[in-house]
Amino acid sequence: MSGKEYIADLVSKAKAAQKEFESYSQEQVDRLVRIVGKTVHDNAEELARMAVDESRMGVYEDKVLKNKGKPRIIWNSLKGKKSVGIIDRDEEKGIIYVAKPVGVVAMVTPCTNPIVTPMCNAMFVLKGRNAGIVAPHPRAKKCGTYTIDLINEEFRKLGAPEHLLQIIEEPSLDLTNELMRAVDVIIATGGMGVVKASYSSGKPSFGVGAGNVQVIIDRDVEIKPAVDKIITGRIFDNGIICTGEQCVLAPEEKLDEVVDIFKKSGAYYSDDEAELDKFRRAIFTEDGIMNKEVVGQSVQTVCTLAGVAVPEATRVLLLKARGPGSADLLCKEKMCPVLTILPYTSFEDAVEIAHTNLLLDGIGHTVAIHSNNREHIEYAGTVLPISRLTVNQVSSTSTGGSFKNGFAPTTTLGCGSWGNNSISENLTYTHLLNIARIGLFNEDAPVPKDEEIWSQ
Repeated sequence: MSGKEYIADLVSKAKAAQKEFESYSQEQVDRLVRIVGKTVHDNAEELARMAVDESRMGVYEDKVLKNKGKPRIIWNSLKGKKSVGIIDRDEEKGIIYVAKPVGVVAMVTPCTNPIVTPMCNAMFVLKGRNAGIVAPHPRAKKCGTYTIDLINEEFRKLGAPEHLLQIIEEPSLDLTNELMRAVDVIIATGGMGVVKASYSSGKPSFGVGAGNVQVIIDRDVEIKPAVDKIITGRIFDNGIICTGEQCVLAPEEKLDEVVDIFKKSGAYYSDDEAELDKFRRAIFTEDGIMNKEVVGQSVQTVCTLAGVAVPEATRVLLLKARGPGSADLLCKEKMCPVLTILPYTSFEDAVEIAHTNLLLDGIGHTVAIHSNNREHIEYAGTVLPISRLTVNQVSSTSTGGSFKNGFAPTTTLGCGSWGNNSISENLTYTHLLNIARIGLFNEDAPVPKDEEIWSQ
């Protein structure tokens, strides 16, 4: 069977399953959505071990936390939400909203998050009575396939339509591209190459942009708690999450104090130019692209590649950049436990530095701020070209949704037109619904006079 025939067979089976699934009630739909999350939650340890061993990146304990935490918050956000039939009525405007499926959805998933991303997107896909086909990264095909197999085993117990969730068991770039051309909608979570390919497929697509989270420490906050949150976020799963903290912007008069607190909290700090050059060469290629050998690796591995000796207990690297933006490669995204730091003068200067770094890498994604000044917070959120401003939280684990904030729980974060994405918010189930609107005629609705319409 050729690759095209193989994909055609998957899509044909998915269409048949989706047609049957379309007749399900809200209760039946939610039962399957719940099973997807609960299966990953209940097999968290086994799936985490498989993901680390196969992808050779990340931290087992952190992946366990993700496999337990994400299903909880996502299911909690989805249960009770209407996605079948009439989901809302606006009696004043005379509009009735009817939810309908989008069809068969391709879910392209990365090796950096091979369990939770397909789980999350499958929950959104099924919530809309769609069928889904996962295109995993080749470096995580076994754990991805095993996850879908576990879910389908539970589906069979409930008599769910066969082939509602499928996966390409031997993935390749050609098969992924063929899948994207054959389905109705695409969710592309991964590198910019696959995101661009999804938007070039001719099908409606939801992609993500690169992350490069700038972290502003405002003058009015207690530094130690802010530093603790920043380190926690940067080292989580060895720094492979796009929402992870990247560059710390500290008040110039407090820079030494901030650095000292970082060092006391387990950071290795360097402002030595020769040493910094070693880290640049280890983290980035000559073309300024992130070195794949450091992605999701430990501090010790990064330092070994750089040829720099650090204390064994080092938790994170804190490197002083030459300047913002193109002045230093270290201002780009680094998917490993490495932070950069830069001083700022006024708060406006901090925002400008963050802006400059985002123009280099990560525009449209996220900035984090530790501040008690609402005026400063709103200024940053208004001025910066970002889709999210995460306030006084661990960005890495909160920006994708938390019980303590209002971001939609997800693993797929849109970056708007800045990041060449179709959405500037967290992807959720509503993006995978077609909404029909029934417009009622209101004979008694008032019609304004021209003077009312054109009055200033």
